[in-house]
Amino acid sequence: MIIKKFQAKTEKEAVEAAKAELGGGIVIMNVKQVKRKGLFRLFLPTLTEVTVALEEEKERPAVALKEPSTPIVPEAVWNQKRETPTPPAEVQSSEVIEEKLSSLESLLQQQLKKQESEEKKEEEPEKEEARSETETFLKLLYNTMVDNEIREVYANQIIDELELAGNPNMQMDFALSAIYQKMILKFGQASIIRESEKKPKVIFFVGSTGVGKTTTIAKIASKFCVEDKKKVALLTTDTYRIAAAEQLRTYANILEVPFRVIYTPQEVAQAVEEFRKYDYILVDTAGHSHKNAEQNAAVREIITAVEEQIEKEVYLVVSATTKYRDLISIANAYRQITDYKLIFTKLDETSVWGNLLNLRLYTGAPLAYVTYGQNVPDDIEVFNPQTTVKKILSGSWD
Repeated sequence: MIIKKFQAKTEKEAVEAAKAELGGGIVIMNVKQVKRKGLFRLFLPTLTEVTVALEEEKERPAVALKEPSTPIVPEAVWNQKRETPTPPAEVQSSEVIEEKLSSLESLLQQQLKKQESEEKKEEEPEKEEARSETETFLKLLYNTMVDNEIREVYANQIIDELELAGNPNMQMDFALSAIYQKMILKFGQASIIRESEKKPKVIFFVGSTGVGKTTTIAKIASKFCVEDKKKVALLTTDTYRIAAAEQLRTYANILEVPFRVIYTPQEVAQAVEEFRKYDYILVDTAGHSHKNAEQNAAVREIITAVEEQIEKEVYLVVSATTKYRDLISIANAYRQITDYKLIFTKLDETSVWGNLLNLRLYTGAPLAYVTYGQNVPDDIEVFNPQTTVKKILSGSWD
């Protein structure tokens, strides 16, 4: 793992410098303003300092969508190189790690003392085995991940990668920092909707009934129209539920953007041609059971109706409250239709976030946005790996 800081006049220039040196696989860990040094520092503008991390690994093969049956499956899927963690001094020198983990480490320390006290009461003195503080701490981190419903195979993988460093005297703050960074790198950066040079860009939203697709589209459309001043058109292919179409029509009227109900794949192509000068065309598809082969085929026809030269993206919208096995079944069904990126909704309705990491590792699909309420346009954010990992490890917001 490589952690390095880059300074430039702007954040964009610093990130470009980082990518030029380390490649496009970097993860931004922190961004801050720093004062210049020297005699004339008072007369010079501040610099932007970007801290980035890069996990060194072998090239990954295409991810096979198969439920891991043994602990070695994730290792095969990810084909990860067992790297030696960054030396403790380098990790501890990163201010972002100190800022992000100060309260988290204190919380875990308290849990560690409580756990040790309970174990001593349960164990017979003559059978009690001596365990290092680090081993106990790693066990606590493992249990914390599993309690937050991270699959055991993935939790084991994260712990095993750290233990393979062969450092029995590893300090707890280093162990916590290393696991924090590893989880962030496994999540990767958010892959959000970006403007295309060729207009329009067509965005399809797919998913099961009741996950919040229509509301999510309204939130994204509001940002594009109000904040970014972009031209947006809204389409819906959901002719099964009148309420869904009317809901999107209402949002379109509020935003003063065109709205169309689409009944056939040919009408999608016609609408794209009609709105060719627009920046974005957002398409709401009918929510249905992922087990319904006929409706899956209909969604595929809608997506493929758009001409090849038109840039398009597909976002699979899933609820954070959905059970893991159902998420896997949904992910497999839509993978048969098209490639996609992930949007998680209803984070306000659950206290465990492990499925975000589970689905990310299982599908290989990048996360884009998360939503946490019904308020339009407020209750949506770009996926933040740092916030998510801290939530998983601590179980609380800052």
